[in-house]
Amino acid sequence: MTREPRYSTEPADRDAYTRRNDRLYTRFAGVYDAAVKASPVWRRWLSNVLPEIRGPRVLEVSFGTGWLLTRYAGRFRTDGIDLNPALIAVARRNLARAGVWAELRQGPVEALPYPDATFDTVVNTMAFTGYPDASAAASELARVLKPGGRLVLVDIGYPRDRNRWGTFLVDRVWKPFGDLVRDMPAVLSAASFQVEEREIGGWGSVHLFIASKQVGDTRSP
Repeated sequence: MTREPRYSTEPADRDAYTRRNDRLYTRFAGVYDAAVKASPVWRRWLSNVLPEIRGPRVLEVSFGTGWLLTRYAGRFRTDGIDLNPALIAVARRNLARAGVWAELRQGPVEALPYPDATFDTVVNTMAFTGYPDASAAASELARVLKPGGRLVLVDIGYPRDRNRWGTFLVDRVWKPFGDLVRDMPAVLSAASFQVEEREIGGWGSVHLFIASKQVGDTRSP
């Protein structure tokens, strides 16, 4: 019998959840940067985003130490925003070493400091499961996209076939480390996106979502 997915509930204290994660990233920013650079599997997952980016204006939200930014920032007018100052500092160094530039800012996903309908593509990788308010985050990502623009998102989810290894990774690895695993097609659809989903790794536990903002949708999510 196929087991139903056990999706996470939103944290009771969302600010405390965010502060805890922020402290961890501050402490381990250098280790995290080295791990991303050393892991071919992680880089392969993130690289699935690259063919899906459309310009001319691109925003990466929660860019971490900027490895993915260094792969595409030179081709577009690129902005980035992350909550953690330590990660931003590492990302600036990585961009400088790569000889590319992006306008990096500090701030939360729930209150992005950009006007409505600014970007053609918003990129978000391995970060959404760290947001304590899925609805607020998805709505902000939709708000800053132009109608017809796309959110390209990589994150954790249950495998569609509920295979043992993929389900084990979600329940016994990702969630115990604090990731909030949701029904992402439902979350994104509620924020006025049309959603395409692909499984790209981890026995189906790593998903690529290409979420298009509907043309003609002018409501503020």
